[in-house]
Amino acid sequence: MVQLSGIANETIRAEIEEFLERPEEIERNVELFSRASPAMQDIAAALIEGDNETVDRLTSAALADGVPALEIMDDGLIAGMGIVGIKFREGFVFVPEVLVSARAMKAGMAHIEPILAASGVEPIGTVIMGTVQGDLHDIGKNLCIMMLRGGGFTVIDLGVNTSPDEFLAAVKDSEARLIGMSALLTTTMPNMARTVEAFKDAGLREQVRFMVGGAPVTPEFGEEVGSDGYGKDALDCVALAKQLALEVRR
Repeated sequence: MVQLSGIANETIRAEIEEFLERPEEIERNVELFSRASPAMQDIAAALIEGDNETVDRLTSAALADGVPALEIMDDGLIAGMGIVGIKFREGFVFVPEVLVSARAMKAGMAHIEPILAASGVEPIGTVIMGTVQGDLHDIGKNLCIMMLRGGGFTVIDLGVNTSPDEFLAAVKDSEARLIGMSALLTTTMPNMARTVEAFKDAGLREQVRFMVGGAPVTPEFGEEVGSDGYGKDALDCVALAKQLALEVRR
């Protein structure tokens, strides 16, 4: 039985108990927040509640107290947004709530990003993200983009209704090696396969790695269309991107 006693913040404990259902996600989040300081837990709780003013204040205070920017980003902002992403995927919250939490995360990142830029930290890599052709849904994609940027990636957002040719052009223009494709409609999922095939036809398939995700997408479907990995949520997307970034560097 997973123990929540190591988590000081009552809101975080309640969120895990009430909204997390998958054992591996419960274990991962209990471990994460048990390791995080009470101050980081407070930032995460305020972000989950969409309280951008409190996130702004707590982030500024933590930096003033000498907490490293990366710790605030990982243990506070990204950890909190990870809970929001799971709740959105499972239907406990909807687009308005996600947008409010995203605004809170931006309030915190406004303090963090200049510090990271000034420190000369090199991006892990560049990821091209787009919702595939015929699909106009982007909330899940945008959540992944926010988490990827927070996780140290440069992201090129192609938006929605992205054709295979647009993915190809973006890779040629940027020399990015990671591509994330999202779909919410089952009728548009085949366009993931068409995009992969377009890269094969252009002789670029071996140079890039494809990630796929979206509510109707499964790991099995990802294999069928020839992707290199499937992300079930925004946190998983970041972990997968880091893994694939190592592959393309070899």
